[in-house]
Amino acid sequence: MLPIPYESNFIETNGIRLHVITAGPKEGKPIMLLHGFPEFWYGWRHQISALVQAGFRVIVPDQRGYNLSDVPKGVKVYALPQLGADIIGLLDHFGIEQVDLVGHDWGAVVAWGVALTFPQRVRRLGILNVPHPMVMLHFLRHSPRQMLNSWYVGFFQIPGLAEWMIKQDNFAAGERAFHTTSQPGTFSDKDIAHYKQAWSNAGGFTGMINWYRAMARYRPPNPADLRLHMPVLIQWGKKDAFLMHEMAEESLKLCDQGRLIYYDQATHWVQHEAAEQVNLALVDFLRGKTGNQE
Repeated sequence: MLPIPYESNFIETNGIRLHVITAGPKEGKPIMLLHGFPEFWYGWRHQISALVQAGFRVIVPDQRGYNLSDVPKGVKVYALPQLGADIIGLLDHFGIEQVDLVGHDWGAVVAWGVALTFPQRVRRLGILNVPHPMVMLHFLRHSPRQMLNSWYVGFFQIPGLAEWMIKQDNFAAGERAFHTTSQPGTFSDKDIAHYKQAWSNAGGFTGMINWYRAMARYRPPNPADLRLHMPVLIQWGKKDAFLMHEMAEESLKLCDQGRLIYYDQATHWVQHEAAEQVNLALVDFLRGKTGNQE
């Protein structure tokens, strides 16, 4: 699925087995990419090659409940502390003391959580289209617009209904959601076929949707320090159908060394639609170059 050599392995971590893709020189600086809903490691296909060419060692797991990784039963096992522990376990497996951590969508939620809970393990933090967790909580409580944008989270709480509906007619609803929330041509027929295979590999959407159910039922404790002290790069497609871009600016205020880049024409799927710009910004950021808010 990639135009460069890569390895596919299964790694035991935190009591489960995760499928993990690795690529790039083993002596390269490690970077871990965390995908969101309803993607899998393939959601980073545009970034992996660029990062490898820049000399990084790239590690991309299928998170629990997705594609070839384990899909544990129940809801509580998808609570944020467990998701973060999966990532720490992977770092320990690879012997990585500090990693450059990048996340999109739910992967960004996990990345924020790991950086806040285990700041000593994150050298640099890259975030795509998801706010700081405290900013998200504030907007969900006080912004009618964001409440409306997040309507589907409530729908996902109904046991069994969402995954049944999405699975009908060969995951037609999942395919339709990609196309209606992205710029035309973002996801090709080949891409959709890969996603449908991954959804089948996971036995449908139950594990993925349980992330939303766990978020609603098992709110994690607030971290001791709400500020991010490592360098942080936030990249945000302003045409996001799910998350208000104003939350990016509020998140930046909680970063000691933060930078925000907006992409005016990109949607929630910014790493697909503005891949070249996102890659250039990521490489510069990970190499230690800085800049101002754009």
